[in-house]
Amino acid sequence: MMSKDFQASTSDIIVDSKEGILLIKRGNKPFENMWALPGGFLITGKETLEETAKRELKEETGLIVSKKNLKLFEVYSDPKRDPRGQIISHTYIAKKTKGKLKHDSEVLEIKFFKRIPNKLAADHKKILKDYLKSIS
Repeated sequence: MMSKDFQASTSDIIVDSKEGILLIKRGNKPFENMWALPGGFLITGKETLEETAKRELKEETGLIVSKKNLKLFEVYSDPKRDPRGQIISHTYIAKKTKGKLKHDSEVLEIKFFKRIPNKLAADHKKILKDYLKSIS
């Protein structure tokens, strides 16, 4: 019988509004003090990836997105994308959000960017380049 290694899954969220792309400044390692997309780990056996995206967006930014306004954009699974090991990112686009910006203790700052910073956590720069290319 073959043993299976289960990979960690995350949901990352692109919030693209008239103010720009929403990024968070991470407060935890790895990538501490770096800008990143909002997102986090799936609670295995307790939620879907869509529920993870909605939960993480609310926790990290205070914003709420409905299921109908959340669309899967792309899956990123490069084994070298994260120093913690192979973490599979399911990246969503949040078309419409509501709520006021407010972050939790894992986030140092929240900001909309018209121009994406040169250095982002993990492969978030690639994710955003792919997204911007897809809408141009």
